[in-house]
Amino acid sequence: MTSANTQGVVTDIAGLRDRAGTHAGYTEWQELTQERVNQFADATDDHQFIHVDPERAKQTPFGGTIAHGFLTLSLVAPTSQQLMQVSDAMMGVNYGLDRVRFPAPLPVGAEWRGGLEILEVSEISGGLQVKVKVTIEVKGSEKPACVAESLVRVYGAQ
Repeated sequence: MTSANTQGVVTDIAGLRDRAGTHAGYTEWQELTQERVNQFADATDDHQFIHVDPERAKQTPFGGTIAHGFLTLSLVAPTSQQLMQVSDAMMGVNYGLDRVRFPAPLPVGAEWRGGLEILEVSEISGGLQVKVKVTIEVKGSEKPACVAESLVRVYGAQ
């Protein structure tokens, strides 16, 4: 990894069992662009002005355009993939979410990073279920843009 803030967990399936309670670190800071928000709006048919109309959004309490909540939530996947790698996994799948909150907006032009903590690891048929808490932080904001408990199922070779 390239920064003191990033580390991540790289382990095999057997070692993953012992990682509950481990904070895996943080991704690098990245800027949220209006282009990315517009692409998400096009992909989801959600063109609410607070996301896609910078001039009109200036008149809101946000002071400009912000990421969709579901765009912010979608950052959980690349954060998880970067910060938790299981070397002998055949595949990992998103099994769902237990809890999601959006305490603060993710403004266009702001920098964000993801953090990951492994909360629980449990046995499932053919592999493990891992509950992680992913936090999407906004540089300079006291509150995160998203805190999500995500369930990932990791399967070994058959």
